[in-house]
Amino acid sequence: MKQYRIIISGGGTGGHIFPAISIANTFRKRFPEAEILFVGADDRMEMEKVPAAGYRIVGLPVSGFDRAHLANNIRVAGRLLKSLKLAKKTIREFKPDIAVGVGGYASGPTLWMAASLGIPTLIQEQNSYAGVTNKLLAKKAGKICVAYEGMEKFFPADRIVVTGNPVRQDLEEASDKREEALKFFGLSPDKKTILVVGGSLGARTINRSIQGDLDKLFASDVDVQVIWQTGRYYHEEALKHLKAYRGMPIWCSDFITRMDYAYAAADLIISRAGASSISELCLLKKPVILVPSPNVAEDHQTKNALALVGKDAAVMVADKDAEQQLVPKALEIIHDDERLRALGRNIATLAQHQSAERIVDEIVKIIEKKNL
Repeated sequence: MKQYRIIISGGGTGGHIFPAISIANTFRKRFPEAEILFVGADDRMEMEKVPAAGYRIVGLPVSGFDRAHLANNIRVAGRLLKSLKLAKKTIREFKPDIAVGVGGYASGPTLWMAASLGIPTLIQEQNSYAGVTNKLLAKKAGKICVAYEGMEKFFPADRIVVTGNPVRQDLEEASDKREEALKFFGLSPDKKTILVVGGSLGARTINRSIQGDLDKLFASDVDVQVIWQTGRYYHEEALKHLKAYRGMPIWCSDFITRMDYAYAAADLIISRAGASSISELCLLKKPVILVPSPNVAEDHQTKNALALVGKDAAVMVADKDAEQQLVPKALEIIHDDERLRALGRNIATLAQHQSAERIVDEIVKIIEKKNL
């Protein structure tokens, strides 16, 4: 069996990293002798998460363009040039059969340089609205794996494959773990559970919305319990607010190690509208209130959310309205069993199963075509 050599590039957030690791795990399961190298951005989350998953990673000094302070982009341009040089050196030394981009700062220079050196490339576009970098990289990509229909407005139609977004493997059986999940969080099987997640770093508006309405969540006539993942940046602030609510049915932490349990326990989820999170929620058939982040390129999270809202598969609360509307909307929905069932049923119709396997199929096709 040929020993395939693959570069997977991207990261920055869990929404890029976990799908990348899922692709790598699936490829290695099919081809145990494969050599897989990740290329990420220095000082970003992938430099910790990828080695923890058992893979080697090279970090580039790349960073994103600062749209608010244009003068800072002189330094960004310098980092980009250094990243292109390091990407070129890495590719020449590793000699990959293909370079796969999953989004994030590092994927731009890595895939651009790979294509320039004659290495086939594949892009995994997670969002319903393609960013500038992927639109540029798509011109030389062998395939573009997407999660949404209608992406031909961004990419060449003959190279698009609808695969869905890969999700963490431990989530596939999460729905069967409700009883043990509630025990894990120390919660009651007799109460409805709201799961609040804002990503690994945290979502300021979501956290402030919860903090500001703790009285409503724990009113005597409400009878709900909460799993609250604050993210690293906002954990201390959340704990200060919770001091006045000791004994209330809430589990709070900056990071959830067992997201399979968190999803299994939840009757309703409050989340940002990142593509990976949405893919997980579709697969798990979970009712969700989406609060799109306003701090993302091209406002792509709002577009992701609207793709679900248009099919009555999610409820959206705008970030600017969340502190007034989020908790009241959550309490309204969680006490409406018919609405919960409808949201769960509708979001399930959007699930894409075996996404990582489909992407690996496309990777193998490109490599085999190259080797003919």
